[in-house]
Amino acid sequence: MAILRKILHYANPLNLFRKSEGEGVNLRVMHGINKVSMTVFLLCLIYLAIRTLSK
Repeated sequence: MAILRKILHYANPLNLFRKSEGEGVNLRVMHGINKVSMTVFLLCLIYLAIRTLSK
């Protein structure tokens, strides 16, 4: 359940670029890149599912 909660937190557009407190610049950049890559991955999965179902 905790994993699903984290995925939903990352997928929330309001949390995508919000500044986290107590983190260094490098760690913030790394988390930002991870959030963007997870968002792109989920969008691609949705696109593939829609494309497959429409055939």
